[in-house]
Amino acid sequence: MSYSPPSSAKPFTLNIPEQDLSEWRQLLQLSKLSPDTYEGRQEDRRFGITRKWLSDAKEYWLNEYDWRAEEKYINSFANYKMQIEEIDLHFLAIFSEKKDAIPIVFMHGWPGSFIEFLPICALIREQYSAKDLPYHIIVPSLPGYTLSSGGPVDKNWTMEDTARVINQLMLNLNFDRYIAQGGDIGSFESRLLAQEYDACVGMHLNMMRVADKPDESTLSTLEKNALDYATKWQATGTAYAQEHATRPSTIGHVLSSSPLALLSWIGEKFVEWSDTDPPLSTILTNISLYWFTSSFPRSIYPYRQIFVERRPRLEFCKKPTGFSFFPRELAPGIKSVLEKNCNLVSYSTHEHGGHFAALEMPKELWSDVEEFVKLAWKKV
Repeated sequence: MSYSPPSSAKPFTLNIPEQDLSEWRQLLQLSKLSPDTYEGRQEDRRFGITRKWLSDAKEYWLNEYDWRAEEKYINSFANYKMQIEEIDLHFLAIFSEKKDAIPIVFMHGWPGSFIEFLPICALIREQYSAKDLPYHIIVPSLPGYTLSSGGPVDKNWTMEDTARVINQLMLNLNFDRYIAQGGDIGSFESRLLAQEYDACVGMHLNMMRVADKPDESTLSTLEKNALDYATKWQATGTAYAQEHATRPSTIGHVLSSSPLALLSWIGEKFVEWSDTDPPLSTILTNISLYWFTSSFPRSIYPYRQIFVERRPRLEFCKKPTGFSFFPRELAPGIKSVLEKNCNLVSYSTHEHGGHFAALEMPKELWSDVEEFVKLAWKKV
């Protein structure tokens, strides 16, 4: 008997009201660019995005970008909503008809969204038919992000809460075992799932923050350059995170008031944290989702936990772990260090790629995940 999702998974079609589109356009048209400055002219972006980049992106967003076309593409995949605790959880899915298909949940971070994984989903759709697909692909919008609702406003919401909801999603889909994959915040969630829930039998990451330092004498040139890049970013590129962590209410108000402000804040991250700039249309789709769902203020809760409050308790992961090394990752994982923190059974090194690996290098990341799943599932 082939798989079919339960009735609690309600089919969902994304359709932003015309009124919202009209208000967005009016606000963006009326939003003023900052004055020309020395800092805003630096093409190496060492002081942030340039005035020219922001001006060009604004014009493209207003006059060339087609939200309805992007919306249609998102809807070409099967989207669902499911109520879990207080969360109206959105997820995209490619379900296999095979009863023994392996469930994999892919989790994004900030300032990303589920659309980071659309290139991988497109590859999977081209590679397999539903009859032949050996996996169930689940791509949620994490609680608080874009198409999922946020936590309650009368109490705190943590990454542990999110992990609990994602685990329940997989159980509600009738998957008693699954693999977790993630980068950025999704890497923390993957580790929590693998650590706390029996149903999560392994994890694949493309970022993993650890306290241990590598023996620099053993590093390759690629690894040394990656660590140098990450060290520089840590010194010059983390002010945004302190703002998220210590004044989330203030920055939430600021970025909810202007689509141009949101474009500047999030656009900077996509062009700085990538090895090669993603297509502007892709950046704008992600930012548009944040804008139309008013989700920026409710998406940054992990930063308080990571930088100010109690970090998630992350132990040595005994379950099979796979890792993809991309040299422009903000927290590059060195194999010898990761082996001290997890049961590393698969490790792949790539010459190019940055923080948004699923967007930048979808073929490479998906190939790594497939290789890992074949190894890890045998060990279950």
